Amino acid sequence: MRFEKIDINLNKKPQIKVAVVILNWNGRKFLEKFLPSVVKYSDGAEVIIADNDSSDDSVDFLKNNYPDLRIIINTENGGYAKGYNDALALIDAEYFVLLNSDIEVTPNWVMPVIDVMDADTTIAAAQPKLIAYNQKDEFEYAGAAGGFIDKYGYPFCQGRIFGHLEKDLGQYEDIKEIFWASGACMFVRASKFNEVGGLDNDFFAHMEEIDLCWRLKNSGYKIQYIPYSKVYHVGGGTLPKGTARKTYLNFRNNFTLLFKNLPKNRIVKTFIARLVLDGVAALRFLSEGNLGDTFAVLKAHMYFYTHIPQIRKKRNQYHQNKVSMIYEKNIVIEHFLKRKSKFTELDQSKFSK
Repeated sequence: MRFEKIDINLNKKPQIKVAVVILNWNGRKFLEKFLPSVVKYSDGAEVIIADNDSSDDSVDFLKNNYPDLRIIINTENGGYAKGYNDALALIDAEYFVLLNSDIEVTPNWVMPVIDVMDADTTIAAAQPKLIAYNQKDEFEYAGAAGGFIDKYGYPFCQGRIFGHLEKDLGQYEDIKEIFWASGACMFVRASKFNEVGGLDNDFFAHMEEIDLCWRLKNSGYKIQYIPYSKVYHVGGGTLPKGTARKTYLNFRNNFTLLFKNLPKNRIVKTFIARLVLDGVAALRFLSEGNLGDTFAVLKAHMYFYTHIPQIRKKRNQYHQNKVSMIYEKNIVIEHFLKRKSKFTELDQSKFSK
């Protein structure tokens, strides 16, 4: 068993082609259930576990059952973003695959994506098809068939708009440029990941992959959906759906990624619109008796306003450009008022080129 502390100056190992890196935090049950498929089917890749200072017996389980796997032990639980940044800094690979511990992979899931990325060096990140583990005929919430955002920063996917999940009927079988690749299973070119500074540690969890992909796009690179690979995702393994903590992180991080990445001429009108839309969301939570979610929205706004100077410093580190694959309409109105629940029902001409 090879243990590595992130605060020790270690010599990096020779570069490998693909590193499949699973970030684990108290996830022994997921490792026990899903790691066998990752080890069995990850041909052409080295599987590495990055443990985020777990307090369960995850490391002992790995030591006893997978003695040949490389483990990187982070000295604190800095969340998804910092956990991966700390671990990936110790890995010398051409490609990183950021893989959630609650994913079951399928045979030959790695190289079809790598082959496409090898053939087009402008692709910085990609994702496979994500299917729900507990409902294997429908797409999974966290990424489905590739992510997008609307002009106000609301994320959605091919196969998932807000809470509506489509059945996988073979409707998304083509390689397609997308806006963001799911952090549940993200393939990313290591050189480009490092070029844009990796994930934003301050996000902790939620939407950090959208922020990363937006910075990659601002730098001129593409994000792709590659359906030749398919994985099954449980979802909600760290923060279950419907918690006030998750609501807070989603609203807070969404405001941050908008301020960091929007072109200057779009910031004011976007934030004015979001004040109205977030106010409506808070009132809706209140009307449903969800006081925790209501206060989470208000808390997220207060965080943003009090941290504008720090976020502006991050914004100033990068260029902000007009980028492709933003839906130039309001997905809230499209879904809740116009009742559009499928990606194919959206006006495809309204995605920026």
